[in-house]
Amino acid sequence: MAAGMGFRSHKSLLTILFGFLGLFSFTVEAATKKYQFDIQVKNVSRLCHAKPIVTVNGRFPGPTIYVREGDRVLVNVTNHAKYNMTIHWHGIKQYRNGWADGPAYITQCPIQTGNSYTYDFNVTGQRGTLWWHAHIFWLRATVYGAIVIMPKPGTPFPFPQPAREFEILLGEWWHKDVEEIETQGNQMGLPPNMSDAHTINGKPGPLFPCSEKHTFAMEVEQGKTYLLRIINAALDDELFFAIGGHNLTVVEVDAVYTKPFTTQTILIAPGQTTNVLVKANQVAGRYFMATRTFMDAPIPVDSKAATAIFQYKGIPNTVLPSLPSLPAANDTRFALSYNKKLRSLNTPQYPANVPLKVDRNLFYTIGLAKNSCPTCVNGTRLLASLNNVSFVMPQTALLQAHYFNIKGVYRTDFPDKPLTAFNYTGAPLTANLGTSVGTRISKVPFNSTVELVLQDTNLLTVESHPFHLHGYNFFVVGTGIGNFDPAKDPAKYNLVDPIERNTIGVPTGGWTAIRFRADNPGVWFMHCHLELHTGWGLKTAFLVEDGPGQDQSVVPPPKDLPAC
Repeated sequence: MAAGMGFRSHKSLLTILFGFLGLFSFTVEAATKKYQFDIQVKNVSRLCHAKPIVTVNGRFPGPTIYVREGDRVLVNVTNHAKYNMTIHWHGIKQYRNGWADGPAYITQCPIQTGNSYTYDFNVTGQRGTLWWHAHIFWLRATVYGAIVIMPKPGTPFPFPQPAREFEILLGEWWHKDVEEIETQGNQMGLPPNMSDAHTINGKPGPLFPCSEKHTFAMEVEQGKTYLLRIINAALDDELFFAIGGHNLTVVEVDAVYTKPFTTQTILIAPGQTTNVLVKANQVAGRYFMATRTFMDAPIPVDSKAATAIFQYKGIPNTVLPSLPSLPAANDTRFALSYNKKLRSLNTPQYPANVPLKVDRNLFYTIGLAKNSCPTCVNGTRLLASLNNVSFVMPQTALLQAHYFNIKGVYRTDFPDKPLTAFNYTGAPLTANLGTSVGTRISKVPFNSTVELVLQDTNLLTVESHPFHLHGYNFFVVGTGIGNFDPAKDPAKYNLVDPIERNTIGVPTGGWTAIRFRADNPGVWFMHCHLELHTGWGLKTAFLVEDGPGQDQSVVPPPKDLPAC
């Protein structure tokens, strides 16, 4: 009898123990990570100037979100600032859950002053570096931070394990309030003032005045390897990044592993992320990390370099750091060569599932134009367009209008190709080809495959444009300079291991072809990630229809969805 009782007690204990272990293992593999984001105005000093800026939790840049692949994330955003606010989780696919995507008036209306909204999303099938930022007006100038997604427990990186990791966020700084600068530019019909400095982790570095306290430094040990998670959070500039005397090995972009390659300098467009390995294998000393603008079009930019310190342990701060040699600001050859080296890892564990059959071919031209504006300085206002349609933001969020079948908010007749064909990258053209304005988007059947060719044009000027597609990754199957040739260029596509990402630069005076499978229902924003061009109308959206399956339609909206 006692033995039986003992056995039952032992069995009960084992049941409880295994139940506990099962619970523990579940929480490790599928944890819920909760964050509180308080949108606050705080006085911050840079370059001998102090000004109030919009921050998250009083920090600039804002806090890093740390999750594992498979986790659920809850971020409660409370808006204490005078501006309306939304947060976009840049690169998170948000399957069926556009309500958590964040672009104002596309998937949600803004969080008004004094109100809160909880972003609730799962991180599924992704690992690596992404980022978050405000997605309304120019507020992402100061409201941004990193997202670090670690692999599932027990899953190693497909590259050597680093001794330590650092997040490196590249940004910009203006002496004046960025919202006032944007408003002034719109009223004048001219581009706003360029930034007064670039920043590394919110700091311009010692090459600028009053920057002794405003320099980021990372300490390294001889012989060890470090992982840098680099994010370009700048509003309007593609950037070079390098470390004096050290090589960088690229292992990931936009949270997708790459075939590793070594370079002295990386090129990173606004919205993009790049993970690099750097080995502390040089003479122990202090070295500058530096970032500076890449611009190969005749457009003025802030060309001053922001710097941070890569410092070997035990080296005193009195040692002068050595600068890296960055490419020339207009080095097109380097830019094209660098981007050509980016390839998907394409292994059995991390395959490159490139769509080989295309259901829908789209061809979008990128154009600039001048429209009449009697109150503006030159009597005209600059516009930007895709296929000569300059997008107008609605007052009701597109996803809400779609889900609740609200009429009159948007049209689904965005043209698949420009109405007028011309020599897109030939002699400079000043005609606007009848640019129209409106809220026009493209409807795409669920699970169809799409090829989109983005073609730069010489309307007013050629220029590089980094395009970001929400809700999806895509494969960059081809790129070139000049006009896309539909008869010859597809034969040169890389359909084996093209780079997969969520933001891609269209080269100055050139084109880029991307492919994706429309398997995420909802309304998904696509826009140039140069904030200046987005504001001028260089944007549109895809309405991806629901599929027939049980888990192939947009989930119901949360109860606390902000009202318009």
